[in-house]
Amino acid sequence: MSRLLQDTLLTTAAHSPEHTALIAGGARMSYREVTDYALRLAHVLRRCGVRRGDRVAIFKDNTWQCASSIYGVLLAGGVFVNINIQTKEDKLAFILRDSDARVLLSEAHFAHIFGPVAKQLPALRVLCASESKALPMGVENLDDAMADMPATLPPQPAIASDLAALIYTSATTGFPKGVMHSHQSLLFVLDSINEYLGFTPDDRLLSTLPLNFGYGLFQWFSAVRAGATLVLERSFTYPAQVFKRMNDEAVTSFAGVPTIFAMMLALDAKQPLLFPSVQRLTNAAAALPVEFIRGILRMFPNAGLYKMYGQTECIRSAYLNPALAGIKPESVGRAIPGTELLLLDEDGQPVPPGKVANLYVRGPHLMQGYWNLPEKTAEVLVPGLLPGELLLKSGDLFRRDADGDLYFVARSDEIIKSRGEKVSPAEVENAIYGLPAVQEVVVAGIADPLLGEAVCAFVVTREGEELNAQQIKHICNERLENYMVPKHVLLLPELPRTANGKLSRKLIMEQYARYLPN
Repeated sequence: MSRLLQDTLLTTAAHSPEHTALIAGGARMSYREVTDYALRLAHVLRRCGVRRGDRVAIFKDNTWQCASSIYGVLLAGGVFVNINIQTKEDKLAFILRDSDARVLLSEAHFAHIFGPVAKQLPALRVLCASESKALPMGVENLDDAMADMPATLPPQPAIASDLAALIYTSATTGFPKGVMHSHQSLLFVLDSINEYLGFTPDDRLLSTLPLNFGYGLFQWFSAVRAGATLVLERSFTYPAQVFKRMNDEAVTSFAGVPTIFAMMLALDAKQPLLFPSVQRLTNAAAALPVEFIRGILRMFPNAGLYKMYGQTECIRSAYLNPALAGIKPESVGRAIPGTELLLLDEDGQPVPPGKVANLYVRGPHLMQGYWNLPEKTAEVLVPGLLPGELLLKSGDLFRRDADGDLYFVARSDEIIKSRGEKVSPAEVENAIYGLPAVQEVVVAGIADPLLGEAVCAFVVTREGEELNAQQIKHICNERLENYMVPKHVLLLPELPRTANGKLSRKLIMEQYARYLPN
C-alpha cells in the first residue's frame, strides 16, 4: 500500500525496474535509473540539512532531472516547491522567502535569475549541475555532491497527512499563494484520476506542460503510479518536433490546453495532422471551445476526449465521459471518483437543476490551506456537511442539467486564465506601474479564441508624459512571465470609477471593450 507519494516510484521500480519511465530530450530513463538518481539526491539533501517538512525549491527546465528531483525531495522527507522557469527575479525571491526554502535545485543557465536572489538569502543552499560551465560563487556542484552518495533508502519518518508539496498559484493580491497539499490529498486525487483515465503500464503519455503546473505535474505522477512511460517535452514551442515525437514513440495519451489545441488546428488547416496511436486526449486549465472538438477528433481519430475541470486547491474536480463529448460539448461532466460536487446558493442550500450557483468541492483531495495565509484559507475552506468537515469554495459559478452534468458559467473573481495559466491582474498592474509615466492602470481579461482570455491593459498616462503600447509590453516582458504580458494595450485619457471613487473593471469593459480588436 502506498501511504507516501514517493512509495509509488519505489513500488513501480521494484516491480518493473527496466521499464522506461521517462523519455526527455535525448535521454531514456528506466524506473531503476530514475529511482537511483532520486535516492542519491535524497542523501545529498539530507547532508544539506533537509529534514521532515523542510521546503526544497526546484527551478529547472522540463527535463528528466527535474522530474526525478521531485521524488528526490520527497525521499529526503522534504516538501517540493516547483517554480516556473519563466519566473522573474522578484517573484522568485518572494517564493523562496515565503516558503522559507532550505535548498534551491537549479541549472547553471538560470544563474542570472537566481544568483541575485541567493545573495539576499545567505541561509539558502543552491545546488546546480555543472553543464560544463563554471558555477557562480556560492553555488554547489550537484554532480560532485551526488557522485559518492548511495542509492539506498534514507529514513522515511513522514506520515500521510504531512505536507508533500507547495504549489504556488496566482492571487488577486498580486503575490502568489502557496497551496499546501499533503501526501494523502495528492495520492487520493492521483488514484482517482488514474481510475477514470484507465492508465496501464503499456501507456505512453506525452506532455509539453511545465512540471510546476498541477496538470503537467500529474502527467508524471500518473505515469509513475501506473508504471507507464512519460514522454516529456520542454514546451510546445516547436510543434513539429512534438508531432514527430508523438508518432515516433507511439504515444497513447496526450495532455493539452485550449491554446495548444488551437495551434494544432491552425497547423492542421495548412497540412492535415494525424496521430492514430493516441487513445486518450485530456483538456484542463481552461474551457475547450466547442468548435474545436470536431477538428481535434479528426486529428486523433482513435482517441476519447476527456474534458476536465479543476483548480490547484484540489487538483481535479470533474471530468466528462468521452462518450458525451459530442452530445454535451459544453459540459465538464461530474465529480471525479470518490468525491462530491455541490452547487449551493448564498445561504448554503442546494439549488435545483438549471440554476446557477457557487461550486463547492467535497473529498479527501482538498488542500490543507494556503501557506502563511490563514485568513485567505478560511475564505475558501468553509464548514461542510458534517461536524468538523471542510468544503472547498471554488469561487466559480456553475449550473447542473437534469442528468447531473455540470456546466461552467463564470468566474467569481478577477483571475485571468490565458494560455492555460492563471494571471493575476494586480501583478501585471504592478509591473506597468514601474513606468514613471503611468498614472493609473487596470488589467482585465477579454475573451480570445486562441488564448482563452487575452490580457488587456487599460492605461492612463500622467499629464505631459508620452508613452506607447510597445513600451508597456517591453517592461512587462522584462518583469513577468510571457503569458502575463498584455496582448492588448489601450491608452486612455481617464478611467471610469464607481460612486465611491473606486476603479471598476466592469465599467471599464462596458465603456472601452468596443475599442479592442475582435
